[in-house]
Amino acid sequence: MLREVFLPDIQANALEYRHKKTGARILSLINSDTNKVFGISFRTPSRNSTGVAHILEHAVLCGSRKYPVKEPFVELLKGSLQTFLNAFTYPDKTCYPVASENLQDFYNLVDVYLDAVFFPHITRHIFEQEGWHLEREAPDKPLAYKGVVYNEMKGVYSSPEDVLGELSQQVLFPDTPYGADSGGDPRVIPDLTYDQFRAFHRTLYHPGNAYIFFYGDDEPEERLRRLAPYLDVFDAADSPPRIENQPRFKEPVHLTRPYDPGEESGDSQKTMFTMNWLLPEVTNAEENLSLGILSYALIGTPASPLRKALIESGMGDDLTGAGFANYIREMYFGVGLRGLASENLERTKTLIRDTLTVLASEDIDHDTVAAAFNTIEFKLREQNTGGYPRGLAYMLSALNFWLYDADPLTPLQFEEPIARIRSRWEAGEPIFKDLIRKHFLSNPHMATVILEPVPGTSRREAQEEEDRLRTIDAAMSDDEQRQVVENTRALQEAQQTPDPPETLATIPQLSLSHIDPVIRMIPTETAVVEGATSLIHDLPTHGIVYLDVGFNLIAIPSELLPLIPLFGQAILEMGTDQEDYVG
Repeated sequence: MLREVFLPDIQANALEYRHKKTGARILSLINSDTNKVFGISFRTPSRNSTGVAHILEHAVLCGSRKYPVKEPFVELLKGSLQTFLNAFTYPDKTCYPVASENLQDFYNLVDVYLDAVFFPHITRHIFEQEGWHLEREAPDKPLAYKGVVYNEMKGVYSSPEDVLGELSQQVLFPDTPYGADSGGDPRVIPDLTYDQFRAFHRTLYHPGNAYIFFYGDDEPEERLRRLAPYLDVFDAADSPPRIENQPRFKEPVHLTRPYDPGEESGDSQKTMFTMNWLLPEVTNAEENLSLGILSYALIGTPASPLRKALIESGMGDDLTGAGFANYIREMYFGVGLRGLASENLERTKTLIRDTLTVLASEDIDHDTVAAAFNTIEFKLREQNTGGYPRGLAYMLSALNFWLYDADPLTPLQFEEPIARIRSRWEAGEPIFKDLIRKHFLSNPHMATVILEPVPGTSRREAQEEEDRLRTIDAAMSDDEQRQVVENTRALQEAQQTPDPPETLATIPQLSLSHIDPVIRMIPTETAVVEGATSLIHDLPTHGIVYLDVGFNLIAIPSELLPLIPLFGQAILEMGTDQEDYVG
């Protein structure tokens, strides 16, 4: 064990380990949360857009040494009480998290995931199924590209907003892995070979490149016992690949690409663009928080000055851009408009620069900044992750530092740094004016990305793919063409053939003995507060009070009851004749 630290901000005891033999990194958080989380992540940067990391994420979930089922996770779902079961591919990492409130179910999920990532059945068949392959169903049928990831990314690349977001990141980082598409560019995915795919797993899916995370109320020693059979069989390996910083531009760059506005596009109000600035490393905690607060103040609400200026200009339909992105090694900020007339493009860029210039001189409205502080602090305390377990949010926060060789506990201790920033601001220090000047107005590492509407772009891209396939087809021998047909039939047959019962039996199942027959009750006290009956629930909420107030509507005429939802929305989302909602 490297260290033990209590984290008061999240009420958890943190144990950090390093596996002596392989160098695997382990962060174990212990608290009272019954929704237990496990995740294993790998640093997986790629220098090209073949989507190898994305394809591998899919492929390792298609059966393994211990669980040789075609779709083990589909089978798990049939008999699991999981609260989360998925995987994510990021530009520089791949994460495999699971969660469950049932202890035995949790251990089952952990074991299946560990076996999947370290000992997957990544056969050529699985590579072709999940990645890409040439398909021809009969000798007289046309040749086509098929594959789960290939088809998925075709869908992504048909969305102009997704393409704009991807290009905005790539153009800022031309000399790093962030300059490639980790999900895969459909035009490049077919360049990936099976040997390259296998080598990517062999090199990067090793404990020495693993970041292992536990969270919840299970026994910390049992966590290590569950890991040992998987880690101990590996030897030490080369150091994981480092992700270097992007060399800074000496002057801004511009990128213009066409996109298809669709069949119903009858006007020119379809241009979309972003202005993007490269920011410092994510591991500078106070600067990270300060820039997050600044971003929210600039564009987070209808009253935010940059959002307000852009929307009220009437030159576009809505904001676009990444906003504040702090999930890779170097942060960045992007903002722009979509639904823009091409003749308004330069005016809009000037509006953004002029608005930032004014804010760097006159500062942002005090109430707007105060609201940004309150919102960011509230989000950090609450960690309202919707359908995601809270522990998963903590895992991703820790990885934002851990992956870049910084302290993974830093982002889990946010109260003190945000208090320091607030204290400096309240003392009159021009924090946000200085940030705007330094990182936006005086920052030459800026990129403008423009998508121009060009009808017929999709048809031309489809034609390019057809031409490429015709060239491949013409170069094939008769034997190679027959092999494609045979391979297509074999793939389809394998996909349609069910797993044998003895293989399905390897998937762990819960029994009634594993399920607690006692229903957990939320603690509830009844009290009368100022004449109203109140139900009080004493739960750990990180200092946040949640209050729901119910009104008896018996006095409302029945014909007006359908209007109550609209009335409630109007109270919360509209101003009055004396108080403007925007402020």
